[in-house]
Amino acid sequence: MGKKLLLLIAALMVIFSLAACGSKSQQDVVKDLNSKLDDLSGYKVNAKMTLKMGTDSQVYNVEIWHKDPTFYRVNLKNAQKDQSQMILRNEQGVFVLTPALNKSFRFQSDWPQNSSQAYLYESLIKDIVTDKEAKFTATKDYYIFETKTRYQNNSMLPFQEIKLNRGDLSPAVVKVMDPDRKTLVTVEFSKVQFNASFNKDDFDMKKNMTRAQLGLPAMAKAQDQSFTVKYPTLELKDSKLIQEKEVKIDNGKRVVLTYDGKKSFTLIQERVIVKEATAPTYVEGDLVDLGATIGAVTDHSISWTKDGVDYMLASKNLTKDEMVGIAKSVQGEIGK
Repeated sequence: MGKKLLLLIAALMVIFSLAACGSKSQQDVVKDLNSKLDDLSGYKVNAKMTLKMGTDSQVYNVEIWHKDPTFYRVNLKNAQKDQSQMILRNEQGVFVLTPALNKSFRFQSDWPQNSSQAYLYESLIKDIVTDKEAKFTATKDYYIFETKTRYQNNSMLPFQEIKLNRGDLSPAVVKVMDPDRKTLVTVEFSKVQFNASFNKDDFDMKKNMTRAQLGLPAMAKAQDQSFTVKYPTLELKDSKLIQEKEVKIDNGKRVVLTYDGKKSFTLIQERVIVKEATAPTYVEGDLVDLGATIGAVTDHSISWTKDGVDYMLASKNLTKDEMVGIAKSVQGEIGK
């Protein structure tokens, strides 16, 4: 009996030893991620991004291409509407394309190096490596990190959970959370192709605009000059809407909302006019991710286009962080 017990204990020790060898520590996984990043020549990834906005959610299909070291192509398409926006980075700079409106903007920007990007693999690895207080757990299928984000102008989304597949360390799910750890952005990845190959013109601005416009029905619809005025749904303790003015312009109307108080600002809205293709417009300011669209932020203004409407918020006493927060909340017909 004693001999059998000793054999059983020995067998269990071997099993536990093998199990221990198979589980990696946080430091091991971080080291593997750094190695993978060093060897990565590029990738193609598909993802579904869900944005929680109050009681509503918006879903976007995202196609991400990255060619090492600095070429990017991120195509965001609204799953419910036939609308898309594309971010391109090539040797000429950073471009934001809105094919349905024939609009293209060029930024002098170091995007995406300057902040977190929930749908870019190397950005997620940088978030993991940078946060020395990151929390780590391992399950049968995943390595899970909870880290701080590196958003420059957004204290509204300070935390994120990054779930990686154990097999190849590819991204599985990313959840970006508010200060109360409520998930506001979810990115679910699929079809991850590491070390992908690319054609010569895959990151060319004109070629991508032309391809995106082929068979696009939204261009004709965008000529309709009616639009619904939208208001910030964020609770504004230091601002109050004191005037709403409609101004007739050559191509329809412009609506000017004036907010006064300790934090005063002006919000201007007007329908975009679809014009013949022209060279990209150079945009002053930094590229900023507003969730549902891409904007340009300066010290005293932020501008963006959404659903065929141009928005511009200007203020002398709002911070960039506050302007971004208000812009993200301009979603509905409430909040007056």
